[in-house]
Amino acid sequence: MALQEDIEDGEQVGIREPLLQEEDKNLAVDGDGSVSTSNMGHPWMVYFSTFVAVCGSYEFGSCAGYSSPAQDAIVEDVSVTLAEYSVFGSLLTFGAMIGAISSGPIADFIGRKGAMRVSSGCCVAGWLAICFAQGVLPLDIGRLATGYGMGVFSYVVPIFIAEIAPKNLRGALTTLNQFMICAAVSVSYIIGTVISWRALALTGLIPCAVLLLGLFFIPESPRWLAKTGREKDFISALQKLRGKDADISHEADEIQDYIATLEQLPKPKLLELFQRRYLRSVTIGVGLMVCQQFGGINGICFYLSYIFESAGFSSSIGSIIYACLQVVITGLGAALIDRTGRKPLLLVSGSGLVTGCLLAAVAFYLKSHELSLDAVPALALTGILVYIGSFSIGMGAVPWVVMSEIFPINIKGRAGSLATLVNWFGAWLCSYTFNFLMSWSSYGTFILYAAINALAILFVVVVVPETKGRTLEQIQASINA
Repeated sequence: MALQEDIEDGEQVGIREPLLQEEDKNLAVDGDGSVSTSNMGHPWMVYFSTFVAVCGSYEFGSCAGYSSPAQDAIVEDVSVTLAEYSVFGSLLTFGAMIGAISSGPIADFIGRKGAMRVSSGCCVAGWLAICFAQGVLPLDIGRLATGYGMGVFSYVVPIFIAEIAPKNLRGALTTLNQFMICAAVSVSYIIGTVISWRALALTGLIPCAVLLLGLFFIPESPRWLAKTGREKDFISALQKLRGKDADISHEADEIQDYIATLEQLPKPKLLELFQRRYLRSVTIGVGLMVCQQFGGINGICFYLSYIFESAGFSSSIGSIIYACLQVVITGLGAALIDRTGRKPLLLVSGSGLVTGCLLAAVAFYLKSHELSLDAVPALALTGILVYIGSFSIGMGAVPWVVMSEIFPINIKGRAGSLATLVNWFGAWLCSYTFNFLMSWSSYGTFILYAAINALAILFVVVVVPETKGRTLEQIQASINA
């Protein structure tokens, strides 16, 4: 067995993972000592499957980016009050929390592809309700439905990519989830200025259509198939992903041995996730989501125009620069994650978040005390751009990558749902409290966010492991040992 575990009276005593010291048997060593990958096949199916899956990420971004450019037109055309539109906007996050709760069980019961189909269906229904709405109720129902789909996508897309990707590509491919979200938000901001709000809603159907069509041509997650006992389908899917000439025997044995060992354990209920055997992985997954959301990202993102206007800088110019920088830096992070590793990117990101918050705090402090007012717009712009650039290169994408890697498959559904729920609750809480905090103290708000991001750096240093270049089974065995 590649992985062994002693079980006494239902308790896990320890895990031994000899693969941590072994060379991957799928890699041949050439005469000059270099590693050859000639027998691994070409990963074109991995790339294609990832492309199909991240259409769900693009749909996520389309949902998130819709309300800002559509606000004025919806308020005017449908005679919606500002309070009613605020409810419309907030229902997205509420629906996402419901989606987060149900995403894990759905993905475990009908598979990763099945969960993406359910999510796409909800988004299609939601966009159609919004597009043809003549009153407030259809708008709210549509927004709730798209929010639900968004919440499911936020869990199942990174999980699916992590389960199909080879270890040397897993980080970069999983990071594409965040890149596509950022790209879709930026596209919504831009095209929302030139087309009607109803046409903008219809554009949300495009990624769903591509995803639903693509799902017919890609394999299911081999790890999910192995977990459900569908051995022939498992071998077929893994062979299809690695290439028809690839030797998958070692990887297949490792996956099956690990899952067979986990199946000997009772399936934990929600509270049992906090048992000693799972506590570290749950702490890492949930803790990173707290670090990501409570550091201020959704407050700053949702009220970006207000921040720039308060600092005396053009909100339109600032928003365009913000959107472009976010996409470029997220792409850079995707290129670096499998080279530098997850933990270095998180630490660099956290340091930049603290710096950006402090720069913004200085800008608003100067404005509040009417000191060096000419420097306030430039300082605020610099602080916000440093903040979003730092968030995009690490804290935006890496927590989802790590979350998709660390949970053993027997708890992945419940633990992943819990982590995703915490993420969406943090998003709601941060966006809800931002205006109250700014009313209390504009510079104090950013000092508070700086302090939270400083604590996030400490959490990463002390708790979060490096997962680069290791199989999912190796990562989970070392964490849950």
